[in-house]
Amino acid sequence: MQPAASPLAGAPPAQPSYIPPFGMRTVVGCLGMLLAVHVAGFNEHVTEIGLADIRGAMHIGHDEGTWFTSIYEAFNIAAMAFTPWFYMTFSIYRFSIFMTAVLAMLSIPLPFMPDMVSLCFLRAAQGLSAGCLPPVLMTVMLKYLPPPIKVFGIGGYAMSATFGPNLGGPLEAIWFEHVGWRWLYWEVIPFSIIAIAMMAYGLPRDPVHFERFRNFNWRGFFIGVPSILCVVTVLYQGDRLDWFRSPIISHLTFWGGALFVGFLFHEWHHHSPFFRLQYWKNRNITMSLLTLVGVLIICGLMMEVPMTYLEAVRGYRPIQAAPVALTVALPQLIMLPLTAALCNSARVDCRYVLAFGMSCLALAAFLGTWLTPDWVRDNFYLLQALQILGQPMVVIPVLMLATMSLGPADGPFISGMVNMLKGMANAFAAAIFEILLRRREQYHSTMLLDRAGNNATALSGMGDPIHRAISNSSPDGDHVARNTLQIFHTYLHEQSITLALVDIYFVVMCLCIAYVALTAVLPKRVYPPGKGSAPAMPAAAREPAPSSLPATAH
Repeated sequence: MQPAASPLAGAPPAQPSYIPPFGMRTVVGCLGMLLAVHVAGFNEHVTEIGLADIRGAMHIGHDEGTWFTSIYEAFNIAAMAFTPWFYMTFSIYRFSIFMTAVLAMLSIPLPFMPDMVSLCFLRAAQGLSAGCLPPVLMTVMLKYLPPPIKVFGIGGYAMSATFGPNLGGPLEAIWFEHVGWRWLYWEVIPFSIIAIAMMAYGLPRDPVHFERFRNFNWRGFFIGVPSILCVVTVLYQGDRLDWFRSPIISHLTFWGGALFVGFLFHEWHHHSPFFRLQYWKNRNITMSLLTLVGVLIICGLMMEVPMTYLEAVRGYRPIQAAPVALTVALPQLIMLPLTAALCNSARVDCRYVLAFGMSCLALAAFLGTWLTPDWVRDNFYLLQALQILGQPMVVIPVLMLATMSLGPADGPFISGMVNMLKGMANAFAAAIFEILLRRREQYHSTMLLDRAGNNATALSGMGDPIHRAISNSSPDGDHVARNTLQIFHTYLHEQSITLALVDIYFVVMCLCIAYVALTAVLPKRVYPPGKGSAPAMPAAAREPAPSSLPATAH
């Protein structure tokens, strides 16, 4: 069947980009790209987890500290959406090295910023450079790896969603406790140098295509970037500002939402879009993208619950809570290749792997509903062991469902969408966690106080054990009474937070069960490259890229 005529038929035909023979040099380049993405992830998670230490060292207030995170995340996610166009224009080789170098160099002056404005400006630029790297990794793994090991490339990309986030806490503990708080920023520098050297050696030197600027989608860019910035800011700042009771959140939601709808409408009809929204007509892609968002939200919530409990209820420092995160992070180095090898077999249906992995996460969440204020770090290890199995068995099949049914030139149009949704999922996870924790903690606190008040008379015959325990601590009766009330409210706070976290585990369990049912209904089977037939793309999703765009073969 002849391809449809392009609206840019007068432009010279593009030449396919050169793919070198696969060898050790290509492997080094791909691993360098993988390291660069992990460096960007470490920079994000280490500074986010260590925000309390950074605020104390730089004399930043709590409200200003929330902007420290949300500005970084907003520019990070916006960059993910539009990166594919730029790396196709400037070449993967030059674009990746430049952005990794910018990420490292911006970290040098960050500890010395004199005010919040300059600090947020540098964090925005750093988030922009960090967000440019994950979409490149997805294309590199699928473009330069031969078909028999493409699934292992998907496993490498999945590390950014399973291995990196869980390693952020232990790294923060190591840098802050043993080296110094400034290394929460500077830890990216040595790793970036290694990544740049590996990419410079191994990545092929594709030509630049500056002629693509003649057909740049300016309108989509200037509509899309502000809309994403507004939406992400609403998700990170909404709960602190009490959502639509705040004029800032109301305006950002209205104008950001309107711009985002207009951006999607524009992309649907534009001849050279950043996103090819027609892919959503493919059932596998729709299912996989929705599942990817849900899975990352689930993983984000399950990672936040134990850390919040250990810090808020048990009073752990990050270095004391680090073993809980390491329990999930380090085994991923083994589980991800094993899961990729399992999914790389034509005899294994990745949908069953996805359902089994989601069931493991559901079981972990169910066990988490038994959480009590008596739990310590060791009580979470069984839950973490189930996540070791569940996370790679969910993320890799989801990415296979999204990518294995695509053609050679589809990578730039899907990688930006996948990575933007990946970033949005993290923002949604943060917003959902804050909403559930605050509202359920307030509910349980009110109910416990109400129960204590209603039963005060019935319990008065049992005496006051708190008062008896501290009555000899001071001769001042009023002082003892105040301390008794403070200890009572401390116990109440611990109970209410614990019950709120149990509710979050219950919500996660319900989400996992819903996705297991969705997996059984929606997707069609996909096969590893060269080992079966992939489902055909719908006609709307198979529209060829404009002739002025260089074809990017996977």
